[in-house]
Amino acid sequence: MSDASIPDDVEPDHEHEHSHHAEGPGYATPQAAIEESDREKLAYVMSLYVGTDVDAPDFVAVVDIDPDSDTYCKIVDRIELPNRGDELHHFGWNACSSSCHVEGLERRHLIVPGQRSSRIHVVDTKERRNPELVSVIEPEDVYEYDLSAPHTVHCIPDGQILISMLGDADGELPGGFLELNEDFEIEGRWEPPGEIEMNYDYWYQPRQNVMVSSEWAAPKTYYPGFDLDDVEEGRYGRKLHFWDWEAGTVEQTIDLGEEGLIPLEVRFLHTPESTHGFVGAALSSNIFHFWRDEESAARSAADEASGDEPRAADGEGKYRAEKVIDFEAREHPDWDMPVPGLTTDILISMDDRYLFGSNWLHGDIWMYDVSDPSNPRRADSLSVGGTFGEVQEVQGRKLSAGPQMIQLSLDGERLYWTTSLFSSWDEQFYPEEGERGSVMLKADVDPRKGTLELDEDFLVDWGECPAGPARAHEIRWPDGDCTSDVWQ
Repeated sequence: MSDASIPDDVEPDHEHEHSHHAEGPGYATPQAAIEESDREKLAYVMSLYVGTDVDAPDFVAVVDIDPDSDTYCKIVDRIELPNRGDELHHFGWNACSSSCHVEGLERRHLIVPGQRSSRIHVVDTKERRNPELVSVIEPEDVYEYDLSAPHTVHCIPDGQILISMLGDADGELPGGFLELNEDFEIEGRWEPPGEIEMNYDYWYQPRQNVMVSSEWAAPKTYYPGFDLDDVEEGRYGRKLHFWDWEAGTVEQTIDLGEEGLIPLEVRFLHTPESTHGFVGAALSSNIFHFWRDEESAARSAADEASGDEPRAADGEGKYRAEKVIDFEAREHPDWDMPVPGLTTDILISMDDRYLFGSNWLHGDIWMYDVSDPSNPRRADSLSVGGTFGEVQEVQGRKLSAGPQMIQLSLDGERLYWTTSLFSSWDEQFYPEEGERGSVMLKADVDPRKGTLELDEDFLVDWGECPAGPARAHEIRWPDGDCTSDVWQ
C-alpha cells in the first residue's frame, strides 16, 4: 500500500500482537493481497429463481472467468439448494485475512443464507470447481433467537462467523446479529437485544475496536417491493451505528437525515490503522464519508479522566459523517418523479485508492479517487444498462437492468458486476430481468490512469440456465476479495 493511500491522520503501524508467520488463511496485509494473489479464475455467484416463473431452488453458480479456459464466461457448476424460495442474496467466508493468526483455519466454507427463508447453508469449496453443500441451519433454529432475514456474513478473527439479521422472528423490527461457531452451529445472539432497531450491512475494524452497521428496513416492509409511502412514514433507515467491537454494544448513532435515506453497503478502508470509510445511501443516491474525529475523542477522554461529563463534538460524539458525493436524480418521460440513481453497491479497492459503485436505476458504474477521503475526485464512469444507459446490449444480448452488485479483482484491474437487486424490486423496476435472466459483465480498470473500459468480449448469461432464466446477485472469489477481507 502506498503512503499516498493512507489518510493524513493515520500513522502506518504494521506491528501488532500476533505473528503473521502462523498458518492462518488470507494475506498478511492488503498490499500482500495485491502482490501475492493470482488472477481470479473462478467466481461464486448467488443465483436465484425467486420471483420468476421457474419452479426450482436457488443455486450457487461457479463461473469460469479464466480467459485461457475453454469454458470462459460459462457457468461450470451449480450447487442446487434443497428448498425453494430461499432468495439467496449475500454470502461470505468462514475465515478471512483477519484470522491470519489462527493456525489450521482455512478459507474454505461459504456461508450462504436465504434472505426470505432465514435458512443458512454451508458449502464446502475444497473442490473449487465442484463445491458441495455440507450442512443446513433450518429457519426454526434461527427464530429461537428472535431473528430472521440474514444478510451480511463476515468471519470474525477467532474462527466464528457473524451474520447481520434484518428482522425479528416475525419479520418485524428490531433486527440484530447471529453468531455461528467454527463448527457452523448457532452460538447465540451476538449483541444485547435492543441495541438497534433497523439493520443491514456491517464492517469491523478490530485494531480500532469499532464496528459500523447500516439500515434498510423491516423485512415485511421491503419484501413486497418499494413503496414511497413507507419512506414518508419513516419505515426506511437513515442511520449509521458505531459499535464497541469487543463489547458488542452501540457507542454512537449518527442520523444521516434526508440526504442519507437507506444507507446500505458500508466499508472501512482496508488498512487496519484507518478509521475512515464510506456508506452509500441508496434512495438519496449520495455517498457519505465517515471517520473518527480524533480531536473530539481526545476531548472526551480528557473529560472522562477529569470526572466531567464527556463533551460531544457538535452533538455527534467521536465519529463524524459528511456527504461527499451526490448523484442527481434525472427526468424521464415514463416517470412521474425524477429518477434517483439508486446507489445500491460500493466497494473500495484493496490499495484504498479508489471507491467504485453502481447506480442501478441510472445504469452507471463509477470510480472515484479517494486518496483524500474527505474530497473524492471523480475518475471515470460507464453508462451501461439501466434506465438511461448508453450501452443497452452486449454481444447482441439486451440488458434488462442496471449494474448492481460489483466485485473487483485483488490487483484492482478488473471490475465485475451483476444486474439483479432483489426479486420483488426487480419485478417492480425491471420486470424483464425475471423473464430474460441476469447477466454478469466486466470492465477493465487502469488504476494508474483512473479509467474504466467495458470489456465487450465478457458476458455471462443467466438466461441460458437449464431450468430457465435466473437472477444473479453477489460475487465472491475463492481467495478473498475487496468486500469480504478484513485485517487485524
